[in-house]
Amino acid sequence: MRFAKKCLWMLLVLWGITLISFWVIHLAPGSPTDLDTTMNPYAGAAARQQLEAIYGLDKPLHVQYLDWLERLVHFDFGKSMSADARPVLEKIKERLPLTVSMNAISLFLTLLIAIPAGVISACKQNSFWDRLVTVLVFLGFAMPSFWFALLLMLWFGIDLQIFPISGLTSMEYPHLSIWGKFCDLSAHLALPIIVYTVGSLAAMSRYMRGCMLEVLRQDYILTAQAKGLSPFYIIRHHALRNALLPLITLLGLAVPGLIGGSVIIESIFALPGLGQLFYSAVMARDYTMIMGNLVLGAVLTLAGNLLADFCYGLADPRIRTMGEKG
Repeated sequence: MRFAKKCLWMLLVLWGITLISFWVIHLAPGSPTDLDTTMNPYAGAAARQQLEAIYGLDKPLHVQYLDWLERLVHFDFGKSMSADARPVLEKIKERLPLTVSMNAISLFLTLLIAIPAGVISACKQNSFWDRLVTVLVFLGFAMPSFWFALLLMLWFGIDLQIFPISGLTSMEYPHLSIWGKFCDLSAHLALPIIVYTVGSLAAMSRYMRGCMLEVLRQDYILTAQAKGLSPFYIIRHHALRNALLPLITLLGLAVPGLIGGSVIIESIFALPGLGQLFYSAVMARDYTMIMGNLVLGAVLTLAGNLLADFCYGLADPRIRTMGEKG
């Protein structure tokens, strides 16, 4: 019953997001027909009206939204308003695996480094390690991602020539072996993944340190220390799980960033991902493509909240027991 209520609430939230997004994107200046008519000296008012009729832009805004919502119920995102006129879902499916894969690898590396670094900094507060991590964290906060990406491209791509600086694969990629294709793909994705990881590592490690420090000051930790339990046992079985709860919330909010945070990096490294597709759609006022990306972002946001609730139960059995009673 509780799960059904939550799903119904998520559907209502998703409907509200689509309603507001559809209205807002039509407030922006410009139209999908501008590239075909304004930039074409042979296209007049009649051509513009014909294109608007083809795209359905001649209808009132609420009618356009109802038509789009009716297609969405049948999992039809419509066709792109760009020159290729391909289905929106088909274009998203082509770009989604690359963006999700890069962000998933980056998130895994971030957690793999940030959690131990934050725990050690909290346990050794004001030590050399803690101060070193603090300095690195503030450097990570201060560096814009595009600037750091350009530095990596200059050092490792141009000066040392270790990694490629653009594109997803090399020209000889089709003729390589399976292992060769894997190495070539990994080399092209190394720098973008480093930029992703460093950008989120600073905040995550600092956040983990703060949560751990707060937990270590609790009375039950002092009681466990008074009983003579080893520091490792206290951290592993008492402190870490409670310190992870605020971090889980942060991870749930990071899920929709799989799309939004990819726009700059994918543009710099010329990667055919979903972020670059979304940016191109916004520039071209491709309403159907924009709405497809926004719906995907909204679904990821709601899925992140569900994932956070599930992880809460894994980290703290008390929360799972309270949910079962409710």
